[in-house]
Parts: sequence; structure tokens; C-alpha cells
Amino acid sequence: MAGFGPSQGESGAVAPDALERAMSYAKDVLRQGMPRAKVEEVLRAQGFDAAAASSIVERADKAKNERRVAGRRHMIMGAFICALGIALTAYTYSSVAEKGGSYVIWWGAIAVGAVQFFRGLIQMSDK
Repeated sequence: MAGFGPSQGESGAVAPDALERAMSYAKDVLRQGMPRAKVEEVLRAQGFDAAAASSIVERADKAKNERRVAGRRHMIMGAFICALGIALTAYTYSSVAEKGGSYVIWWGAIAVGAVQFFRGLIQMSDK
């Protein structure tokens, strides 16, 4: 925890690398389940003022929520692509079932859709 507080220059502005380290810390501990108020408290103890600490926690929480939204989008697209592959396989099979012939198994669409779905599931479950 020590060492990510602001190092202020002559103008009194917080150094960009200190903000980046604080943001990374806030993202990590929010993902682990630490309450927002506690994260702000730790940042204030490291030397950030209340407004800066609140802003850092707000941006870190927003990034976490954006990741979940992206995960949901991956799940929906993956499920759609996989279902499309299964439907096309079933269609080609049913069209040749009575007459005979060959049909196409849409392995690519099924596999890509499944991978995309599980990628989204992992993103969604990541705290």
C-alpha cells in the first residue's frame, strides 16, 4: 500500500504516475470486495485529498462496471453465434435426412460462439 500517494510538484498538481498507481490499486481492491468508503480512506491516508480520492474510486468503479457490460455483450454474441451454428447444422441435416446425401456440421460457428460465451462469462464473474 505504501508508495502510491501523490508526489506534488511545484504547481501542487498530483503526478500522473501517482494517479495511475492509485487507480490500479483502487481497481484491484474494489474487485476483491473492499467497500468504496474504505478505499477512499486508504487513498486519503496516502496523501490524496478527499475530492481526488473520491474521483479515483468513482473512475475505478466505473471501469469495473464497464468490464461487466462488455462481458454480458460477449455472452450474448457468443450464444447467438453458437445457436446459429447449431441451427444451420440441424437445417442441413434435416434437409438430407429423408433423401440421403451429406450435410454440413458448422463446427467453426459452434466453437467460436462457445468460446466467446465463456469469455464473457469469465468477464462477468470477475469481481
